Amino acid sequence: MGRVCTTLAGCAIALSTCGCTGIPSGLAPVTGFEVKRYLGTWYEIARLDHSFERGLVRVSAEYTARDDGGITVVNRGFDPAAKEWREARGVAYASGDPTVGSLEVSFFRPFYGGYHIIALDKEQYAYALVCGPSRSYLWILARTTTLAPPTLGALVDQAKRAGFATDELIYVEHGSD
Repeated sequence: MGRVCTTLAGCAIALSTCGCTGIPSGLAPVTGFEVKRYLGTWYEIARLDHSFERGLVRVSAEYTARDDGGITVVNRGFDPAAKEWREARGVAYASGDPTVGSLEVSFFRPFYGGYHIIALDKEQYAYALVCGPSRSYLWILARTTTLAPPTLGALVDQAKRAGFATDELIYVEHGSD
């Protein structure tokens, strides 16, 4: 499968050895979550650095419904040094109430990692702020490869107030090959 590349994949792989699915203390996932509206393509706008995504650009995740009620996850990122795409496939399931934005994700069953949506554009599902079980895992996602500066700034401010090291965010390039 090559080097793992993005949001759900990175969180699940990094956490697969401990099966950590909790959310950092003091944070809560969004409520009123509608998984059908969350399906589709999301682009990684910014992330905290981890070895499993290091150097990747044009990072995206595609979420599609499964017959068993879960989500198929396909994460992709381009490695400009190797001049090739990296891809990882996995599954996700609601970690409890499906109207709460917390998922358990696996790329190496039976191990699951936490994926918590802590901010979401509930009108259009155009952007999301996602964390793992610790403040070491943070992603800003959008339906497009860019976010308006005021929106991006508000998400970064929210993450900073929540205790994330936003001065260490990596802003993902989405240029061409």
